Amino acid sequence: MKEDRIEERVLEEERAAVKELVPLDVIEGFQVRPGFYRDYGAVAIPGGVSFTVHSNQAVSVELLLFHRMEKEPYAVLKFPEKYRIGNVYSMIVFGLDITSFEYAYRVDGPYRPEEGLIFDSSRYLLDPYARAVTGQSRWGERPAGGYQYRARVVVDDFDWGDMKQLLIPMEDLIIYELHVRGFTRHESSGVCCPGTFEGLKEKIPYLKELGINAVELMPIFEFDEMRDDRVVNGERLLDYWGYNPVCFFAPNTSYTAAIEYNREGTELKSLIRRMHENGIEVILDVVFNHTAEGNEQGNFFSFKGFDNNIYYMLTPDGKYYNFSGCGNTLNCNHPIVQQMILECLRYWVIEYRVNGFRFDLASILGRNEDGSPMSKPPLLQSLAFDPVLGRVKLIAEAWDAGGLYQVGSFPAWSRWAEWNGKYRDDLRCFLKGDAGFADAAAKRITGSIDLYDPEQRGEGASVNFITCHDGFTLYDLYSYNQKHNEKNGWNNTDGESHNNSWNCGTEGETEDKETERLRRKLIKNACAILLCSRGTPMFLAGDEFCNTQFGNNNPYCQDNLISWLDWGRLERYADIYEFFRFMIEFRKEHGVLRRNTGAALCGFPSVSRHGTVPWNGTYDYYTRVIGILFAGRKENPEGDDVVYLAVNAYWETVELELPKLPGVMKWRIAVNTAAEGSACFTKDRNRQMVIEEKLRLEPRSVVILLAE
Repeated sequence: MKEDRIEERVLEEERAAVKELVPLDVIEGFQVRPGFYRDYGAVAIPGGVSFTVHSNQAVSVELLLFHRMEKEPYAVLKFPEKYRIGNVYSMIVFGLDITSFEYAYRVDGPYRPEEGLIFDSSRYLLDPYARAVTGQSRWGERPAGGYQYRARVVVDDFDWGDMKQLLIPMEDLIIYELHVRGFTRHESSGVCCPGTFEGLKEKIPYLKELGINAVELMPIFEFDEMRDDRVVNGERLLDYWGYNPVCFFAPNTSYTAAIEYNREGTELKSLIRRMHENGIEVILDVVFNHTAEGNEQGNFFSFKGFDNNIYYMLTPDGKYYNFSGCGNTLNCNHPIVQQMILECLRYWVIEYRVNGFRFDLASILGRNEDGSPMSKPPLLQSLAFDPVLGRVKLIAEAWDAGGLYQVGSFPAWSRWAEWNGKYRDDLRCFLKGDAGFADAAAKRITGSIDLYDPEQRGEGASVNFITCHDGFTLYDLYSYNQKHNEKNGWNNTDGESHNNSWNCGTEGETEDKETERLRRKLIKNACAILLCSRGTPMFLAGDEFCNTQFGNNNPYCQDNLISWLDWGRLERYADIYEFFRFMIEFRKEHGVLRRNTGAALCGFPSVSRHGTVPWNGTYDYYTRVIGILFAGRKENPEGDDVVYLAVNAYWETVELELPKLPGVMKWRIAVNTAAEGSACFTKDRNRQMVIEEKLRLEPRSVVILLAE
């Protein structure tokens, strides 16, 4: 209580100090004074706004004020030299009504492109720390008349009440990756506000029923969906995915159901609060590896105009390194860029209460200014030890477009988790029957300890996935041998060509019942194994009801039926949906699938590998049958928790001998994907008992047993 009174008194003193601020100068008719130098961006105060920016090489900076959506500024205020401290320009402008204006900057400085200095005082520049970006509030529409990006002042007064962080352990998460627009844009979604944050909020009861406890939102920072606006065969294509950031501090205003003048972010915050109230954490997919400004022929709207040679990795002749595959590479380990990223993530945690971040092409975050990999990247280390970020999840996509692949070796400081790309690749190959992958599959299922030592990385370092936004959906994985990206307009040259997929004998849709039956079984196999693997499972939204992208494995530009979830398939594939629900609940009920829960009384080890005979975990090149036994202690009620996962990736029936159980314990079948419909899983103690510890595994099937 004493500390609360002290904090309240300090806040009252700060408010009083702000109220006592008085103008010291007049510029273009506006009363001004030096601003808050440590608060970058635009900060509203009683009676005015503090504007703060920085530039190392600039010789002058001008603040431009615009009436809403007007092309030319109604006021240009040059920062007096005396308002500059170091390389920071800060000025309070009094008498501004924050609801009536937008702002931008003009920055002058040297122009020496060969040194990476390209200042241009004729350009209107977007504040890198803008909390809201104007001009693209409607999806796919750009204002007429050459309108450029501008910023708006945002009031951060959302009431979070007494809400606390959920703090679900990493290995207990079940992550559901989704695209905010595509999740509800299809008319079959049945929401009132399709394609928006509000539409997603309407679907929270569905997410809760499914059982997932974390959503990973594909990029929701302000991005330019029209950067690649084009028409292919009569279909308009946009930069739909959002991996094309314009501003890191601002939410995408075109994802809102209503325009939020000066309250940008309210709808997103309301969504996050409702997610938390339903026990669902929110992870943001963040893109700090490049920006939408592109290379020498690209856009020029923000970072290039403030400090091009600081924000971007440049070659010795001033060109752009392109480790992102998107034209430029953010210079993440420069101290100024590092500071911006750190402040940005803190902002999203404090103001939006997000629970974690997935870093796109995260290996770029570990490159030096010349592009070389660093052994101890200062940015990654800073994020790992930052106090504000101390309890949020940090997940790396541990590779980049420049060939740096760090799965299992990403600089982690026992804080970072990784998208386990080897899990995806090894399990895809094994499950479709390829020879030579049994040993690798067993390693991935048991936690990939060859990549992530639990003593060094904990139980949650591996994010296991078989599908994600990048590649085939789970349904397409077993419906197509080849990618079908013709509608992207690049003659099917884009997207990954090595998908480790199998069409089950027919490319694409089919009326053949046997092919359809096999595909459903393979989908259930993948689901069962994913949710019985040590690590953190993640799957792509719509996989639970066989959503299809019609063979397109790179629909980054498809804002249409290719990318939108077709909720009508939920009824058609109700058996798959119910299987996903069961497996999610099953994982939650059995802690041994998630971590070492303590020594089992029966004497079984925590994890063990088996073959067609018990305790033989040595697999040769032709092995296609594996058994994984998880054993440990139950928390409630007390006793042993023993789960046996048997996988037959072979195309013929195999008989399996099970480990002998002590005492009166018997093996009972909880899951058998060879059975159709709801018969493939059993929720109660009426589960079929295995007689004489012999198990018949049907072709290409998975069986999960419990010792009871």
